[in-house]
Amino acid sequence: MLVAEGINQYYGGSHILRNLAFEAKLGEVTVILGRNGVGKTTLLKSLMGVVSVKTGTIKLDGGDITRDTPYERVRKGVGYVPQGREIFGRLTVQENLRMGLAYKSGSTPIPAELFELFPILKQFLNRRGGDLSGGQQQQLAIARALAAGPKLLILDEPTEGIQPSIIKDIGRVIRMLADRGTMAIILVEQFYDFAAELADQYLVMERGEIIQRGRGQDMEAQGVRALMSI
Repeated sequence: MLVAEGINQYYGGSHILRNLAFEAKLGEVTVILGRNGVGKTTLLKSLMGVVSVKTGTIKLDGGDITRDTPYERVRKGVGYVPQGREIFGRLTVQENLRMGLAYKSGSTPIPAELFELFPILKQFLNRRGGDLSGGQQQQLAIARALAAGPKLLILDEPTEGIQPSIIKDIGRVIRMLADRGTMAIILVEQFYDFAAELADQYLVMERGEIIQRGRGQDMEAQGVRALMSI
Protein backbone atom coordinates (compact mmCIF):
# COMPACT_ATOMS: atom_id res chain seq x y z
CA MET A 1 0.00 0.00 0.00
CA LEU A 2 2.86 2.39 0.85
CA VAL A 3 6.36 2.30 -0.58
CA ALA A 4 8.97 4.79 0.64
CA GLU A 5 12.37 4.84 -1.08
CA GLY A 6 15.49 6.90 -0.46
CA ILE A 7 13.85 9.35 1.94
CA ASN A 8 16.19 12.13 3.11
CA GLN A 9 15.10 15.05 5.26
CA TYR A 10 17.00 17.99 6.71
CA TYR A 11 16.23 20.63 9.35
CA GLY A 12 18.64 23.45 8.64
CA GLY A 13 22.04 21.81 8.40
CA SER A 14 20.98 18.70 10.33
CA HIS A 15 20.43 15.49 8.37
CA ILE A 16 17.35 14.08 10.13
CA LEU A 17 16.23 11.18 7.89
CA ARG A 18 18.92 9.22 6.11
CA ASN A 19 18.02 7.30 2.98
CA LEU A 20 15.05 5.49 4.54
CA ALA A 21 13.29 2.77 2.57
CA PHE A 22 10.43 0.49 3.64
CA GLU A 23 7.00 -0.81 2.67
CA ALA A 24 3.71 -0.96 4.57
CA LYS A 25 1.52 -3.79 3.34
CA LEU A 26 -2.23 -4.09 3.19
CA GLY A 27 -3.62 -5.97 6.18
CA GLU A 28 -0.50 -5.46 8.27
CA VAL A 29 0.62 -3.26 11.15
CA THR A 30 4.08 -1.81 10.52
CA VAL A 31 5.55 -0.67 13.83
CA ILE A 32 8.33 1.92 13.89
CA LEU A 33 10.35 1.91 17.11
CA GLY A 34 13.16 4.00 18.50
CA ARG A 35 14.09 6.36 21.30
CA ASN A 36 13.13 10.03 21.40
CA GLY A 37 14.81 12.19 18.80
CA VAL A 38 15.69 9.51 16.24
CA GLY A 39 13.37 10.92 13.54
CA LYS A 40 10.18 8.86 13.93
CA THR A 41 7.75 11.78 14.02
CA THR A 42 9.64 13.55 11.23
CA LEU A 43 9.22 10.43 9.12
CA LEU A 44 5.47 10.38 9.70
CA LYS A 45 5.17 14.09 8.91
CA SER A 46 7.08 13.43 5.70
CA LEU A 47 4.74 10.60 4.75
CA MET A 48 1.80 12.91 5.43
CA GLY A 49 3.28 15.86 3.55
CA VAL A 50 3.40 18.12 6.60
CA VAL A 51 7.09 18.52 5.78
CA SER A 52 8.38 17.90 2.26
CA VAL A 53 11.17 15.40 1.70
CA LYS A 54 14.46 16.62 0.30
CA THR A 55 15.00 13.51 -1.81
CA GLY A 56 13.23 10.19 -2.30
CA THR A 57 9.80 8.96 -3.36
CA ILE A 58 6.60 8.03 -1.54
CA LYS A 59 4.02 5.90 -3.33
CA LEU A 60 0.51 5.09 -2.15
CA ASP A 61 -1.28 2.20 -3.83
CA GLY A 62 1.07 2.51 -6.81
CA GLY A 63 0.67 6.27 -7.28
CA ASP A 64 3.40 8.81 -6.54
CA ILE A 65 2.34 11.19 -3.73
CA THR A 66 5.80 12.58 -2.95
CA ARG A 67 4.88 16.18 -3.83
CA ASP A 68 1.20 16.06 -2.87
CA THR A 69 -0.10 18.39 -0.17
CA PRO A 70 -1.47 16.89 3.06
CA TYR A 71 -5.07 17.43 1.96
CA GLU A 72 -4.37 15.76 -1.38
CA ARG A 73 -2.96 12.74 0.48
CA VAL A 74 -6.09 12.58 2.64
CA ARG A 75 -8.26 12.56 -0.48
CA LYS A 76 -6.16 9.70 -1.85
CA GLY A 77 -6.63 7.63 1.28
CA VAL A 78 -4.16 8.58 4.02
CA GLY A 79 -5.44 9.00 7.59
CA TYR A 80 -3.16 10.62 10.17
CA VAL A 81 -3.35 10.65 13.98
CA PRO A 82 -0.63 13.06 15.16
CA GLN A 83 1.30 12.87 18.38
CA GLY A 84 -0.60 14.75 21.06
CA ARG A 85 -3.94 14.03 19.35
CA GLU A 86 -4.55 17.65 18.19
CA ILE A 87 -8.31 17.48 18.35
CA PHE A 88 -10.29 20.73 18.31
CA GLY A 89 -10.91 21.34 22.00
CA ARG A 90 -13.67 23.93 21.53
CA LEU A 91 -15.60 21.81 19.02
CA THR A 92 -17.94 19.01 20.06
CA VAL A 93 -17.18 15.36 19.46
CA GLN A 94 -19.62 15.40 16.57
CA GLU A 95 -17.98 18.47 15.03
CA ASN A 96 -14.53 16.92 15.39
CA LEU A 97 -15.72 13.81 13.58
CA ARG A 98 -17.24 15.92 10.83
CA MET A 99 -13.82 17.54 10.34
CA GLY A 100 -12.65 14.10 9.24
CA LEU A 101 -15.23 14.34 6.46
CA ALA A 102 -14.36 17.93 5.53
CA TYR A 103 -13.57 17.24 1.86
CA LYS A 104 -16.78 15.28 1.30
CA SER A 105 -20.32 16.53 0.76
CA GLY A 106 -21.85 18.26 3.77
CA SER A 107 -24.63 15.67 3.78
CA THR A 108 -22.18 12.77 4.22
CA PRO A 109 -23.15 11.00 7.44
CA ILE A 110 -20.63 10.15 10.15
CA PRO A 111 -19.98 6.41 9.67
CA ALA A 112 -21.94 4.44 12.28
CA GLU A 113 -19.01 2.03 12.55
CA LEU A 114 -17.00 4.68 14.41
CA PHE A 115 -19.40 4.40 17.32
CA GLU A 116 -19.12 0.61 17.23
CA LEU A 117 -15.34 0.90 17.46
CA PHE A 118 -15.45 3.59 20.16
CA PRO A 119 -18.87 3.47 21.91
CA ILE A 120 -17.97 6.24 24.36
CA LEU A 121 -17.99 8.78 21.52
CA LYS A 122 -21.68 8.23 20.87
CA GLN A 123 -22.45 9.04 24.50
CA PHE A 124 -20.45 12.27 24.29
CA LEU A 125 -21.47 13.52 20.83
CA ASN A 126 -22.38 16.97 22.10
CA ARG A 127 -19.55 17.31 24.61
CA ARG A 128 -16.63 19.55 23.72
CA GLY A 129 -13.47 17.70 22.78
CA GLY A 130 -11.46 19.61 25.34
CA ASP A 131 -13.67 18.26 28.13
CA LEU A 132 -12.82 14.62 27.35
CA SER A 133 -10.15 12.64 29.17
CA GLY A 134 -6.85 12.03 27.42
CA GLY A 135 -7.85 8.50 26.47
CA GLN A 136 -11.22 9.63 25.13
CA GLN A 137 -9.50 12.35 23.10
CA GLN A 138 -7.21 9.74 21.60
CA GLN A 139 -10.18 7.61 20.60
CA LEU A 140 -11.74 10.71 19.04
CA ALA A 141 -8.54 11.49 17.12
CA ILE A 142 -8.41 7.95 15.71
CA ALA A 143 -12.12 8.03 14.82
CA ARG A 144 -11.67 11.37 13.07
CA ALA A 145 -8.86 9.89 10.94
CA LEU A 146 -11.02 6.85 10.13
CA ALA A 147 -14.10 8.87 9.17
CA ALA A 148 -13.12 9.23 5.52
CA GLY A 149 -12.26 5.53 5.13
CA PRO A 150 -8.47 5.64 4.63
CA LYS A 151 -6.41 2.96 2.90
CA LEU A 152 -3.41 3.85 5.05
CA LEU A 153 -3.70 4.82 8.72
CA ILE A 154 -0.69 6.52 10.36
CA LEU A 155 -0.60 6.73 14.17
CA ASP A 156 2.05 8.61 16.14
CA GLU A 157 2.40 7.22 19.70
CA PRO A 158 -1.30 6.61 20.40
CA THR A 159 -0.58 5.24 23.91
CA GLU A 160 1.18 8.39 25.15
CA GLY A 161 -0.38 9.53 28.42
CA ILE A 162 -3.29 7.08 28.12
CA GLN A 163 -4.73 4.90 30.90
CA PRO A 164 -4.15 1.12 30.50
CA SER A 165 -7.81 0.19 29.92
CA ILE A 166 -8.07 2.52 26.92
CA ILE A 167 -4.68 1.36 25.61
CA LYS A 168 -6.20 -2.13 25.40
CA ASP A 169 -9.25 -0.79 23.56
CA ILE A 170 -7.07 1.09 21.08
CA GLY A 171 -4.92 -1.99 20.48
CA ARG A 172 -8.02 -4.09 19.86
CA VAL A 173 -9.29 -1.61 17.27
CA ILE A 174 -5.92 -1.39 15.48
CA ARG A 175 -5.71 -5.18 15.24
CA MET A 176 -9.28 -5.46 14.02
CA LEU A 177 -8.74 -2.85 11.30
CA ALA A 178 -5.59 -4.55 10.06
CA ASP A 179 -7.11 -8.02 10.07
CA ARG A 180 -9.86 -6.91 7.69
CA GLY A 181 -7.20 -6.67 4.99
CA THR A 182 -8.47 -3.38 3.53
CA MET A 183 -6.03 -1.04 5.23
CA ALA A 184 -2.31 -0.72 5.95
CA ILE A 185 -1.35 0.69 9.35
CA ILE A 186 1.86 2.45 10.37
CA LEU A 187 2.33 2.77 14.11
CA VAL A 188 5.09 4.75 15.82
CA GLU A 189 5.38 3.59 19.41
CA GLN A 190 7.73 3.67 22.40
CA PHE A 191 5.70 1.27 24.57
CA TYR A 192 7.47 -1.96 23.61
CA ASP A 193 4.85 -4.46 24.83
CA PHE A 194 2.03 -2.67 22.97
CA ALA A 195 4.14 -2.54 19.80
CA ALA A 196 5.20 -6.18 20.02
CA GLU A 197 1.62 -7.35 20.47
CA LEU A 198 0.45 -5.57 17.30
CA ALA A 199 3.45 -5.70 14.96
CA ASP A 200 3.30 -7.72 11.77
CA GLN A 201 6.59 -6.14 10.78
CA TYR A 202 8.87 -3.84 12.74
CA LEU A 203 11.49 -1.20 11.96
CA VAL A 204 13.94 0.17 14.53
CA MET A 205 15.31 3.68 13.92
CA GLU A 206 18.48 5.24 15.28
CA ARG A 207 19.86 8.65 14.22
CA GLY A 208 17.53 8.89 11.26
CA GLU A 209 18.31 5.44 9.88
CA ILE A 210 16.62 2.05 10.01
CA ILE A 211 19.11 -0.10 11.89
CA GLN A 212 17.03 -3.28 12.16
CA ARG A 213 13.85 -4.72 10.68
CA GLY A 214 11.95 -7.97 10.74
CA ARG A 215 8.68 -9.74 11.45
CA GLY A 216 6.73 -8.94 14.57
CA GLN A 217 6.82 -12.47 15.97
CA ASP A 218 10.63 -12.34 15.93
CA MET A 219 11.05 -9.11 17.93
CA GLU A 220 11.94 -10.74 21.23
CA ALA A 221 14.32 -13.28 19.69
CA GLN A 222 16.02 -10.54 17.67
CA GLY A 223 16.70 -8.41 20.73
CA VAL A 224 14.45 -5.45 19.91
CA ARG A 225 13.59 -4.82 23.56
CA ALA A 226 17.28 -4.35 24.34
CA LEU A 227 17.69 -1.96 21.40
CA MET A 228 14.96 0.25 22.87
CA SER A 229 16.89 0.67 26.11
CA ILE A 230 20.35 1.37 24.70
